[in-house]
Amino acid sequence: MFICQGFAVDSATAGFKPYRFERRDPLPHDVDIDILYCGLCHSDLHTARGEWEGVRYPCVPGHEIVGKVVRIGNKVDKFRVGDRVGVGCIVDSCRECENCRRGLENYCLKGNKQTYNSPDPETGPDRYTFGGYARRIVVHEDFVLHIPENLDMAAAAPLLCAGITTYSPLRHWQAGPGKKVGVVGLGGLGHMAVKLAAAMGADVSMITTSPSKKPDAQKLGAKHVVIAKDAAEMQKAAGTLDLIIDTVAAKHDLDSYLQLLQLDGTLVQVGAPADPLAFHAHTLIMQRRSVAGSVIGGIAETQEMLDFCGRHNITADIEMMKPDGIDAAYERMLKSDVKYRFVMDMAGV
Repeated sequence: MFICQGFAVDSATAGFKPYRFERRDPLPHDVDIDILYCGLCHSDLHTARGEWEGVRYPCVPGHEIVGKVVRIGNKVDKFRVGDRVGVGCIVDSCRECENCRRGLENYCLKGNKQTYNSPDPETGPDRYTFGGYARRIVVHEDFVLHIPENLDMAAAAPLLCAGITTYSPLRHWQAGPGKKVGVVGLGGLGHMAVKLAAAMGADVSMITTSPSKKPDAQKLGAKHVVIAKDAAEMQKAAGTLDLIIDTVAAKHDLDSYLQLLQLDGTLVQVGAPADPLAFHAHTLIMQRRSVAGSVIGGIAETQEMLDFCGRHNITADIEMMKPDGIDAAYERMLKSDVKYRFVMDMAGV
């Protein structure tokens, strides 16, 4: 075991403070990573503030992690000291269920081990995982990813969550040339969905309630911008899309967005509102539309996404910050006051 410096909250109402805790020394297949940057995700905020069930305190969030390998276990063969690597939302799974055998560890039927706030028996009894708001992390090599050499490390961090969360449904529902893809919400997830869908060759429409976001959406790769509050624009766009990636994490009515789908179109929900979402069955059945969901991706698909981003030189648009600004960043995230992802510089922590 070794002592690691991080930042934690000790209750749902507390602010972040420096926190020292134990990490395990590398087991035979473990990789010890010096964390350089960690993105801030809405999931971090929900967890730290106790808005999801089962939160353990003290809590060290963070699952958009990039850094360099500093130690490896004696049986590691996928990484070397000095490699540029990343860690996303999961750090282990059962590896035995049908989904894991298919490379879909994100849908592990026995429950995967999350990067933070999950039981961590390898570290010790009654221990749980601490995430990337810290200086180091130790992870089994099978759940560590290579970061392409041409990508800026800080701007690559959000790819480990925001990137794969949007890439996976775009690939599964075959976004590409000849496909018309809509993206609802221009935030951390939405801006990645636009970039990725455009790079795949799809005809991309940004659907937003904010007219002021039109120039940014176009710069990111959207050929069309539909203002959701403008009835005429929504009517004009009705029945034109094959696929919609809905990134909104607040309660909203799906009906108006579903009407933008053509026959056999699919709306995929990747944002995670706390409250149920509503729509009318009639909106689905008259054009054989579908509503689906998707969550991150398996490890192989996440590496595929990173390699795709490397080939197309895609990273997130970020705002750099220091660890003493986490609480202020969370408040700004609640107001959507960031373009488009906060990334924390862990150097010197």
